[in-house]
Amino acid sequence: MTEARQDQGDAGDERVQQVSPLVQLLKRPELGALAGFVAVTFFFILVADRSMFSLAGTINFLVPAAQLGILAVAASVLMIGGEFDLSIGSMVAFSGFVFASCMVTIGLPLEVSILATFVAAVCVGLANGLIVLRTGLPSFIVTLAGLFILRGLSLVGLKWASNGQTQLRGVREASEGALLAPIFSGDAFSGAFVWLADNGYIETFRSGAPRVSGIPVEILWFILIALVATFVLLRTPFGNWIFAAGGDPNAALNSGVPVARVKITLFVFTACCATLVAIITVMDAGSTDARRGFQKEFEAIIAAVIGGTLLTGGYGSAIGAFIGAIIFGMVLIGLSFTDIDQDWYLVFLGTMLLIAVLLNNAVRKRITGGA
Repeated sequence: MTEARQDQGDAGDERVQQVSPLVQLLKRPELGALAGFVAVTFFFILVADRSMFSLAGTINFLVPAAQLGILAVAASVLMIGGEFDLSIGSMVAFSGFVFASCMVTIGLPLEVSILATFVAAVCVGLANGLIVLRTGLPSFIVTLAGLFILRGLSLVGLKWASNGQTQLRGVREASEGALLAPIFSGDAFSGAFVWLADNGYIETFRSGAPRVSGIPVEILWFILIALVATFVLLRTPFGNWIFAAGGDPNAALNSGVPVARVKITLFVFTACCATLVAIITVMDAGSTDARRGFQKEFEAIIAAVIGGTLLTGGYGSAIGAFIGAIIFGMVLIGLSFTDIDQDWYLVFLGTMLLIAVLLNNAVRKRITGGA
């Protein structure tokens, strides 16, 4: 009798019940982003010029996707930890100002300028995290203030560094020949692409030069950061702490999770990712300006939400944000391969955000039993 009751108890215990593969799939945060990616790809296959999905066309939309995606992965991890950073776009402009002024105005070497810029990013991230945790104010409010402060500092600083202008040029010339330059600008694996072109594996110009000279470094950074973030979230104790801190901070704190340290680290990580994007884009363009990163904070958050990250924290995926950013890049550049007005991109952003939030809430309630 006791054994029978034990068996019945085990059968009713959800911890030992078998979960079907379909339910396991539906629990994945990336599901909505993957479905959106398939739908958007199918749409452009139907309506866009075929060259969009050539090697050159693919690289063309992956570049803006990578720049946004670095921000989106950072925003996603921070949102999983239960916080927001609305200053991330302005941080791109501010870091661009710090980096360019170090090189052009002050005349520091590239390596020192990069170090100084990341030190500034760490200080901003620490400030955001400490203000949020010490005051108890919502991170939405604190970083919204940071959005205006950093954008204003960028404007004032650039006018100082460039004699009244809001643009500072000369970065490319100042970084020429620097040891670290290929890590943050240009294309990687150029020799391999020349070999592929010589052997007829990829398209070439009439001169025989490959149409694609290599893989832009921002794409490699994008992939690396997404993989590292995914590994940390799913395979390390710190990843468990992030989910716990975002899901229920009080319970996490009572369980020994260093919630404050986790959240401050995530704010610093977000600021450093914005700085990485700033350095890459400034070196590619050879200049910086006060509008760099404008509204990227909203696009990054939308990409994270499309990727399955809940606005309430404690649930999400770096790979989902990775896919969400690729969708953005595909739509942004893909519209130029069609006869569709590119202003529809803004309509797409709002529509995808609304659909993603509705889908994520429905999945959370149905599968995880949330209210």
